[in-house]
Amino acid sequence: MAFNLDNISENQPKPSKKGTDINGLLKKEITLFGSKFSNKKKENFYTGLSVLLKAGISLKDALVIIGGNEKKQAQKSFFEGLTNDIISGGSFSEVVRKYGEFSEYEHYSLEIGEETGMLPEITQELGAFFAKKNEQRRALIAALTYPAIIMITSILVVVFMLRLVVPMFQDIFLQNNVELPWITKTIMKASAFIGDYGWLILVVLFLLLISRKWIKKNKTYKRYRDTLLLKTPFVGAFYKDVYLSQFTQAVSLLTFSKVPMLNSIQLVGKMIDFYPLQHALQKVETGILKGNSLSESMMDDPFFDQKIISLVKVAEETNQTDFIFDRLHKQYTVEVEQQSKILSTVMEPVIILIVGIVVGIILIAMYLPMFKLSSVLG
Repeated sequence: MAFNLDNISENQPKPSKKGTDINGLLKKEITLFGSKFSNKKKENFYTGLSVLLKAGISLKDALVIIGGNEKKQAQKSFFEGLTNDIISGGSFSEVVRKYGEFSEYEHYSLEIGEETGMLPEITQELGAFFAKKNEQRRALIAALTYPAIIMITSILVVVFMLRLVVPMFQDIFLQNNVELPWITKTIMKASAFIGDYGWLILVVLFLLLISRKWIKKNKTYKRYRDTLLLKTPFVGAFYKDVYLSQFTQAVSLLTFSKVPMLNSIQLVGKMIDFYPLQHALQKVETGILKGNSLSESMMDDPFFDQKIISLVKVAEETNQTDFIFDRLHKQYTVEVEQQSKILSTVMEPVIILIVGIVVGIILIAMYLPMFKLSSVLG
């Protein structure tokens, strides 16, 4: 059975003020809490709000308490405006929709929480969502930062050799008319290229850096980048588990909020900005619309491994979708933590080995003509 996103709340108790348009929801993955709040701030906000609501404090008073704990005036003013809008008669979900600091995904989740009387639970789940997102980001940074530093340092060493060391040998060879082997000529061409166009490379890198925000919005670029990333040894498997962890957590939250499965798949596909997963979810959506079960539809794309397909099938048979997806999320989270440690351990010696080979080739290329030069001088 297919569901229309425009009428996604049809099966839920709803107030007279309705008409939620879900077609434009979740156009991008949640990354920043506007210009005022980071994901860490979001984690603290939703977690604190959940605790206060479960303690029996009204939503208005809870927002006043949270706003009073803020140190920056801009954030205090933000919470004051939020509280005043709610006092004026607006629902929490409709009020937050007006603010750019909240995503449509959060608006929809809060709306479901208000309709079902589960706002404390929904805010707790949103807090957990951002907590896991922050943990995965830290794991990703921890796994890639040190290898990235080694890589950058290694590139600088190679550039230094090509720009300063190789030309010194080149002058000696030219002065003595030494016949050069092909490997030495190749290294000298690379050195000449760095000398002639090095500034241009730096300018291009600088332009790419400052235009990164706009480049990332290009769909073609994102498709090729994400596909290449997924096929990269070691790193691809790590990124796949990161996004499967986010996928299972989001589905768990949406099914916990009583959102139909088809709608959950559509919303998650808009929320998580990773092309291979989005492409896989499009196939899943098509399969469900044809009348297939979720587990059968997931078989149509290799992005989903046998583990998740088997457990989803169990979830369908036992009607424990929320519980199974939560368990899957925890499993993938553990795998992400383990792989982040392995990745950082493996990449360091691999990068050092590659750089050692490159430096070795440069040294060999420079020393091979030295034997001929010694015979000429002798």
